[in-house]
Amino acid sequence: MKAIRRFTVRPVLPEPLRPLSDLARNLRWSWHTETQQLFRAADPEGRRPADADPVRLLGAMSAGRLAELAGDQHFLRRLTEVSEDLQDYLRGPRWYQNQLSQGAELPAAVAYFSPEFGVTAALPQYSGGLGILAGDHLKAASDLGVPLIGVGLLYRHGYFRQSLSRDGWQQEHYPVLDPDELPLTLVREPDGTPGRVVLALPGGRSLHASVWLAQVGRVPLLLLDSDVEENTPGERDVTDRLYGGGSDHRLLQEMLLGIGGVRAVRTYCRLTGHPVPEVFHTNEGHAGFLGLERIRELSETGLDFDAALEVVRAGTVFTTHTPVPAGTDRFERQLIARHLGDDGELPGVGVERILRLGTETYPGGEPGLFNMAVMGLRLAQRANGVSTLHGAVSREMFSGLWPGFDPSEVPITSVTNGVHAPTWVAPEVLRLGVRTIGTERSTSALAGSGAGETSGTPRRGDGVAAVPDREIWDLRRGLREQLVTEVRRRLHASWRRRGAGTAELGWIDGALDPDVLTIGFARRVPSYKRLTLMLHDRDRLRALLLHPTHPIQIVVAGKAHPADDGGKRLVRELVRFADDPRVRHRIVFLPDYGMGMAQKLYPGCDVWLNNPLRPLEACGTSGMKAALNGCLNLSVRDGWWDEWFAPDFGWAIPTADGSATDEERRDELEANALYSLIEDRVAPRFYDRNAEGLPERWIEMVRRTLVTLGPKVLASRMVREYVERLYAPAALARRALQPAAARELAAWKARVHAAWPDVAVDHVETAADTVVGGSAELGSTLALRVRIALGGLDPDDVEVQVIAGRVDSGDAIAEARTSPLKPAGGHDLEGRWLYEGTLALDRTGPYGYTVRVLPSHPLLASGAELGLLAVPNESTGDGGGLLMR
Repeated sequence: MKAIRRFTVRPVLPEPLRPLSDLARNLRWSWHTETQQLFRAADPEGRRPADADPVRLLGAMSAGRLAELAGDQHFLRRLTEVSEDLQDYLRGPRWYQNQLSQGAELPAAVAYFSPEFGVTAALPQYSGGLGILAGDHLKAASDLGVPLIGVGLLYRHGYFRQSLSRDGWQQEHYPVLDPDELPLTLVREPDGTPGRVVLALPGGRSLHASVWLAQVGRVPLLLLDSDVEENTPGERDVTDRLYGGGSDHRLLQEMLLGIGGVRAVRTYCRLTGHPVPEVFHTNEGHAGFLGLERIRELSETGLDFDAALEVVRAGTVFTTHTPVPAGTDRFERQLIARHLGDDGELPGVGVERILRLGTETYPGGEPGLFNMAVMGLRLAQRANGVSTLHGAVSREMFSGLWPGFDPSEVPITSVTNGVHAPTWVAPEVLRLGVRTIGTERSTSALAGSGAGETSGTPRRGDGVAAVPDREIWDLRRGLREQLVTEVRRRLHASWRRRGAGTAELGWIDGALDPDVLTIGFARRVPSYKRLTLMLHDRDRLRALLLHPTHPIQIVVAGKAHPADDGGKRLVRELVRFADDPRVRHRIVFLPDYGMGMAQKLYPGCDVWLNNPLRPLEACGTSGMKAALNGCLNLSVRDGWWDEWFAPDFGWAIPTADGSATDEERRDELEANALYSLIEDRVAPRFYDRNAEGLPERWIEMVRRTLVTLGPKVLASRMVREYVERLYAPAALARRALQPAAARELAAWKARVHAAWPDVAVDHVETAADTVVGGSAELGSTLALRVRIALGGLDPDDVEVQVIAGRVDSGDAIAEARTSPLKPAGGHDLEGRWLYEGTLALDRTGPYGYTVRVLPSHPLLASGAELGLLAVPNESTGDGGGLLMR
């Protein structure tokens, strides 16, 4: 019989056990070993995993067990110690507070918006790398003391759970999540009523949402939930699933995240006294509407749209995670106009102005579509990609927004992602004494509190340098054995769900071998990640798996998006190969990849495989997590591996960039390169043993990975970079734009845009005796005189530059150097201004230069910000090419 109403009965904790509630409600337990062990000790059967949700554990405990614990003096002493440690963690000064005490000018608070957050498997609000990165960002910010507020949505079905059919097809399941059974607290007004945000919808409808709080250490994470009684069934389902539904559904989700998220932040700060954010960080374009809500807020203070836009841009950071245009959300302009016009959410904010922010006004763009990433870039004065290579790809991809500028000058920088060590490092690695994760404190402190992430400067892992080879190898073998046990358990459960009977499953007891080289591959399954590249030559793969002296075994996991039929076919292809009785003891596919599985998989693998189509992997942080556990990377040089690869840490799979235009031919070349690497270098090194049975060269690679690579891949390093390079400058820029300054800047930009069609480089001349016959002497100096038409602008409104460097056969300047030219007197009768300067000729070979004019203002973040420049035309002056001797 089905219940007509569902609710949660919470346990009443005896007074001595009250601190358990605070410990359970703060997600610091998900990376704090002592807290996990405390709740494990509270479990009457002691069989729950260390990372099991304490909220569910407390809810399942009997009154008798609670009374027993309340009288257990040993348990109460441990409880007091862990509780006091949490209070010290929450209240004590961290890295950020130390920076402030030393005079650093930092934002009072930062609001961090993301469509998904992977904090713990107990709060399944993530689908893949973007969400895990966001969760690690919050955790590292907490450890560093950064006053961050996270903002996302609470998906009642989360992302889907994956299982397999008998013949290997992915099956999706959407379990219902009850917020009352999750580590969440409802944000309430002083009178006890739930805090609400409300959005106006077309036709006089409204979208209501409650706000749930997940406390991530020191960082509050606000999650908006549309499943409330005030909504009609359609609106209640807005936050049903992560990345579900059609365009209208996705738009409502993103409006709630961006617009509703800002309102949720305002509510939370009003109710708690938390500092009001000065900087808003948009993690991918999904939350881009937050800028429009802030413009609306400012318009109520008397600022017009243009001035409000300048204020919003100054205090906004935008991070792009996609290396392909298809990876960004795009909506029909009419849909945007309907929801954000006077009949929708932002009355008074001109809908045409809104539409222009997201219009693809560049060659190849579609003006009929509204691009969320384009809007994100136009609403943020500072933007970044998530690895050095991805920054370059992003500058190229979005260069159309800055026409005339070389991609290298597009104002998109990069901050390479990092991972949160206390979450991803196996306890056994910590107990070994590894101090490779940026800590200036003991390993035990890091394992216990995550305090190691407060270090101001990552340190080399001197501790591991002294660990004997035997201990490192025994550790690696022990972790591999744990993985084998976990894989067999999961395989058994998966095959039972696929309909297999007990008599069919005896082979699972022999699946994998703790003494065989183990390769891991786990990630989402879009086509560019090439899940099945390893299957390109199946006979060759079988030979590697079954090699008589150097066998390998492979553990594979991954989810295809429910709407991605191509991805599902790739999963089935891999599963069918792994089902083959000839190799199923050497290659396995584990369904339902998530944080819980990942935390077992990374430490237990010897090699982490990544073979995307370069350069389509923005960062690829799974390899970072593996490296922190002494797992070696075997990867295409894409994402983070492109900038930090060294033979000390693993192997780079050669790519066929530029040499194979046919996709199938490229896959063939790169698959063969992968097989050859494993066959000739990876496996032989693993099995090359000394007289004591130790692979000395392999162990040395593990050691160097932990010592040298470990400190680079930390989320603490990443968050410090965000603070120092992006958040702090954004806060200073925002403070500079008080209302009068914002109006002045907006008026200046309007004046510059109006005048720019008449700005021109009219004439360029050089001293006649420097360049003779098209060549010049190395070490000589070229004197330049340039006449510039400013179209009514003043010299203070512009900067005139000479750009010089070596040139190729097409006269393109490479390795360019930029130098300013200075005004030399007033303007002539035709209104042209004279600029002069010198150019030192310090390089040999074909050399060239050009001159350009850029807008200049103290409040611009870069000369390219307005996307305006003027350069000479073909008839201007005497040209700019010469040959250096």
